[in-house]
Amino acid sequence: MGASIAYHLAAKGVKDVVLLERENALAMGSTGRSVGGIRHQFSSAVNIRLSLGSVAKYKRFNDEIGPADFHWVGYCFLLDNEGDVLAFQRNASLQQSLGVPVELITPAQAQEFVPQLNVDDILAATICFADGFGDPSAVALGYAGAARRLGADIRTNTAVIGVRVDGGRVKAVRTERDEIEAEWVIDAAGPWAAAVAAMAGVELPIVPLRRQVFITEPFDLMPPMCPMVIDFSPSFYFRREGPALLIGMADKSEPPGFQTQWDASFRDKVIEQAIHRVPVIESARIARGWGGLYDTTPDANPIIGPVPEVENFLVAAGFSGHGFMHSPMAGQLIAEMICGEAPAIDVGELSVLRFRAGQAPAEKNVI
Repeated sequence: MGASIAYHLAAKGVKDVVLLERENALAMGSTGRSVGGIRHQFSSAVNIRLSLGSVAKYKRFNDEIGPADFHWVGYCFLLDNEGDVLAFQRNASLQQSLGVPVELITPAQAQEFVPQLNVDDILAATICFADGFGDPSAVALGYAGAARRLGADIRTNTAVIGVRVDGGRVKAVRTERDEIEAEWVIDAAGPWAAAVAAMAGVELPIVPLRRQVFITEPFDLMPPMCPMVIDFSPSFYFRREGPALLIGMADKSEPPGFQTQWDASFRDKVIEQAIHRVPVIESARIARGWGGLYDTTPDANPIIGPVPEVENFLVAAGFSGHGFMHSPMAGQLIAEMICGEAPAIDVGELSVLRFRAGQAPAEKNVI
């Protein structure tokens, strides 16, 4: 998110951009642990528009920014109850009205794409081949490299320890080494966004939630061009990861926290669901796993834009697992706000004010 913002600002001719990263390299936190999904299949128009704009940028990424690996293999959602089927029918109609090539399909049709699927308990599915996945680390490094070439200053090993505010306006950011005067400050700290905002006296309803992912050893019993499959009700998913499979599932009972180690007991639950949905996975062996953090809001929608407490303090966080897929448009929107331009997408409903004036409808398509 920060690298995208830095690039989009620099591309508009804003030369005095400083990006601060506390780790010794970029993409070592949530970015490097992301599954990298990119999809249009959301329940709200604003998220669909963020996806449409971001995918268009990703399609041009290799030519305009630098090499990154994208796989436009599609997303297939499996639905096992009538309530989800009705909701996804409504969602598909909205997505189609905005130009997304999504289809509601039968379980048998889903099995044509992935013959190994067990669809005995599936009522319907959706498929969209404009969806896929990419390499978040490569994208972050690509944006950062392009931003540097345009004059941005990217500093690693630089932890932020304070934000100076005078007269209701942001003035500077303090690091462990120095203080950087700033006309604008953008909080794009992901799971740590609430802590950064608190330094400026701003309260953000963003909490970190762990998601665990596992990679099998090389496994050749699945199609090489398998779509990203989402077993929606249990929040289980899988896709190819080179010669192996990537599998994961949301632990909906886990409280917020910054734990990023994987848990053996939860791994076993993921494996159990994987074998139920794709029985041939029983012969696969887990090679490794990890945990990563979502920066989540109460309605699973991001916070993009200014805050009322501090002038020129902007937020681009709370993407609730969708930060990588929406980072191109988020970077453009923040740059447009700073440059005084009309935003390409109206994201007024994503203001932090929604939590103080009655929460907006939640995004339902969240894993």
